[in-house]
Amino acid sequence: MIQLDDRVALITGSGRGLGAAYARLLAERGARVVIHDIGVNKDGTGFDPNVAADAARKIQAAGGVAFPSNVILDSRDSCRSLVETTLEQFGRLDILIHNAGWVAYESVQELTPDFLQRAISINLEAPTWLAQAALPIMKRQNYGRIVLTTSDRAIYPQYALSGLAPYAMGKMAQIGLMNVLAVEGKEHEIIVNAISPVAKTRMWNVQDEPEDLRPEQVAPGVLYLASSECQESGFILRAANGQFTAVRWVERDNVDYPLNLAAVEVSAAEDIATRWPEIAVDVAF
Repeated sequence: MIQLDDRVALITGSGRGLGAAYARLLAERGARVVIHDIGVNKDGTGFDPNVAADAARKIQAAGGVAFPSNVILDSRDSCRSLVETTLEQFGRLDILIHNAGWVAYESVQELTPDFLQRAISINLEAPTWLAQAALPIMKRQNYGRIVLTTSDRAIYPQYALSGLAPYAMGKMAQIGLMNVLAVEGKEHEIIVNAISPVAKTRMWNVQDEPEDLRPEQVAPGVLYLASSECQESGFILRAANGQFTAVRWVERDNVDYPLNLAAVEVSAAEDIATRWPEIAVDVAF
């Protein structure tokens, strides 16, 4: 059985939904958990400190160890303060899970700077500054697990939705962050992966316990990625309805990047047009 005894986990957006399911399972397996959630409304506005506090109390009532935080992750300093709070409470940080997100719709044609910045702040800036603050700690420990969050809405063209450009950009950005963090943390046993979850939560306007696509069905995947059992970085773990598949981009054979892509060689755009069926290859991902 995977146990997280003596491990400390910081999970953003863990007062409700998927994040709460992650926190409960990690706590059940022995981790001390920082429940971070600012308790916003579905539209991303508002503030309710009781959301994190209530989630922490539920874990404590079940015999686990949890500490609530509602710091607003709107700057590098605030992200650093959340990591520092984790150290003050528990003395170490082994697991960083960035689950917090924001789903709202605005077409590219109507997109405003404020709307875009909100998406960038939670999906790009927050995980970057949190990782920056966590890395020195994990390097000193010579151990760490980082789990970021991406989305099928960003990865697959057939699941893209009109109005979700800022959301999709932020979720794809976390894949790039994952790959670089994996390189920078490799020699210190810092493993970095991403979860691409699907669950019926309040983001789907689901308030009651759903019959399928439950957050609890995603949580085992996050538990694995957050554990010492996981020894490989750079994977995207797709999780939905109790099913999992882990994928990552790999280079084709015989490539000598960037001089030789082991691909179709042409010198003119017209040749590309003619040979497009050979050049454009769909890859199952």
